[in-house]
Amino acid sequence: MKNELQQLVEKYRPLCEQGKLADYIPVLGKQDPRSLGITVMTADGQTISAGMCPTQFTLQSISKVITLILAIMDCGEEEVFSKVGMEPTGDPFNSIYKMEVFAHTRPLNPMINAGAMVVSSLIKGDSIEQKVTRIIALVKQLTGISQVGVMEEVYESELEHAHRNRALVHIIKEMDLIKDVDMTLHTYLRQCAIRVDCEGLAKIGLCLAQDGKNEMGEQIIKPTIARLAKTFMVTCGMYNASGEFAIRVGIPAKSGVSGGILAAVPHKMGIGIVGPALDQKGNSIGGVALLTELAKRWNLSIF
Repeated sequence: MKNELQQLVEKYRPLCEQGKLADYIPVLGKQDPRSLGITVMTADGQTISAGMCPTQFTLQSISKVITLILAIMDCGEEEVFSKVGMEPTGDPFNSIYKMEVFAHTRPLNPMINAGAMVVSSLIKGDSIEQKVTRIIALVKQLTGISQVGVMEEVYESELEHAHRNRALVHIIKEMDLIKDVDMTLHTYLRQCAIRVDCEGLAKIGLCLAQDGKNEMGEQIIKPTIARLAKTFMVTCGMYNASGEFAIRVGIPAKSGVSGGILAAVPHKMGIGIVGPALDQKGNSIGGVALLTELAKRWNLSIF
């Protein structure tokens, strides 16, 4: 299995040269565009890694899955989905267009930036630090990794260049979906800058694959919440390429612009991938290709 994964990494590493780093966040623009790595953790206890897996990177939009889970644990489904919808969008993850055209409604889903900021605002805590500490605590529970924190350099870089997110947070404030603009924006940017590696992502994926049980068998989240999270990953997890990804790959997955991909194959395995070079939709170009072939070889599609 390890040899097969290594062969796939080597096969698709040259493809990374066709991608582009997320250099609109300057720190992310310093990543190695040719790096590509994968970790697979199976339900029967195997952990297999290939490529450049020890490299730490930030969750970015993958954090939206974590905060959605935590917000539902804190507030319940009814309150969360009274403020954010459940529908996919064909627009980019940071689009303002739908928020303007469909004014005075709500963001279409929690996997776009506007929806994710609404979700972050629902997490319990009296300060930014309290909210982020609780997000990190959930990541620790899901992964069993104690050393989890925020990459401050990435956070500061995002904060300095968060012009579109600032616009979005003011729009959702105008729509009366959040109370505090600054707390919402800073919580969101800090959650995006939480550091992880491929193994950490694979452990989160395995927990979701096992209906909320981590690798130690502890029930971290309710099965109903795990199912809901996986459903959003299928319908909205790969930005505005989610439909094509569901057809071609068929695995619940969530990507981030740092190049990470979190994938959960129900009752089988969790997968963590990093490949910082992105395609035009903002997904890891090498990571998507690798996962597409792996799904075909191992018959992983849930459909």
